[in-house]
Amino acid sequence: MFTGIVSGLGRITQAHALGAGTAHGKQLTIEAPAGFLDDVQPGDSIALNGACMTVTTLDLPARRFTIDVSAESLAKTAGLAEPGPLNLEKALRANDRLGGHLVSGHVDGIGTVTHFAPVGESWELRIATPAALARFIAYKGSITVNGVSLTVNRVADMAGAADGCELSINLIPHTLTHTTLGHLTAGARVNLEIDLIARYVERMLTAPKTA
Repeated sequence: MFTGIVSGLGRITQAHALGAGTAHGKQLTIEAPAGFLDDVQPGDSIALNGACMTVTTLDLPARRFTIDVSAESLAKTAGLAEPGPLNLEKALRANDRLGGHLVSGHVDGIGTVTHFAPVGESWELRIATPAALARFIAYKGSITVNGVSLTVNRVADMAGAADGCELSINLIPHTLTHTTLGHLTAGARVNLEIDLIARYVERMLTAPKTA
């Protein structure tokens, strides 16, 4: 489990294919900030842009670690296939503060940035979501974007039932400085995870009733 509070900015420095063809995934080498890996061991979980992955090897002097990403994970996420910056969060401990919201690290879908522009001292981020996720997104509800816990300020349903919705989020300067979200541009693809509570509510409302 995670909280959506990014604890470090990392960078994929190498992405090696684990085999030929689309059935194979990739091994990623990731550079972490100073001190980030001090309490990490092989086998630990780290969220990369919101996707929970397992540490396979560690190189503490070089501040680097590796993970293996399956072809399925590469197909269902954004920002993990090639070298570039990414948000890092270590798994939640039982005695940690829950500063954001409960995040599983399982990406539910990929959204597309439709608008990113300054509004006063902050920035407004709008994202078009897949139709399958639209019913889970609510005004003042929580959503995870590239591993960052954020609050939805507005939801606008698209014209057709298959078009999903557009959500609006306000990003304060601190968020822009301490995550990769400040580098987004219109057209960028982002990883989305809906709120855990919304999952259970949807299941309770749609599950077959028993006698």
